[in-house]
Amino acid sequence: MNEMTSFIAKMMALYLLVTGIGFFVSREFYLRMINDAQSEHPISINLSGMVHFFIGMAILLNHFYWSTHLEVAVSLIGMAFLLKGGLLIMVPGTILKSNQFSMKILPLSGIGFIAAGLYLIWALYV
Repeated sequence: MNEMTSFIAKMMALYLLVTGIGFFVSREFYLRMINDAQSEHPISINLSGMVHFFIGMAILLNHFYWSTHLEVAVSLIGMAFLLKGGLLIMVPGTILKSNQFSMKILPLSGIGFIAAGLYLIWALYV
């Protein structure tokens, strides 16, 4: 297994698990955070986009492999971060309008994050 794939997958697995569990344990906090994003200062939204963009670019510049399932998963995670960051920077208003939908599917997001984290762990150690 590629060393970079393993490194990124371990970090992302824990992040996804912790965040997914957080969506359930601190549901009210995340609902408030999503709802309040509309009124956030524009610089906060731009900085969030920048952080997502940089994380995505860092992953993809160091990892653009497509041979194994785990390599594909890690590269797709990098692309997801890059896409979210780019959209937050280019069309923040449109992205923020989708927050009402995000509030409705928060439990599904939690399940998705947990499932993705568990998949990465499984792929790393099986």
